[in-house]
Amino acid sequence: MFDEVGKGLILMGVILVLLGGLLWLAGRVPFLGRLPGDIHIQRDGFSCFFPLATSLLLSLLLTLLLNLLLLLGRK
Repeated sequence: MFDEVGKGLILMGVILVLLGGLLWLAGRVPFLGRLPGDIHIQRDGFSCFFPLATSLLLSLLLTLLLNLLLLLGRK
């Protein structure tokens, strides 16, 4: 029982490290967050940023990647 919990915790840790690395690298992509369609409102003492186009693009890319992985996993 403890072996399974330990393996699960290690797997979650590896996934978190990979996700953190991807987020760290995403900050270095020059156009990410500055696409036409990303909403940025800035006024005196107030700033609101909603990356609509970036969210849609990332959702599309991740959906395609997941479908590709699932397709390759079936074979």
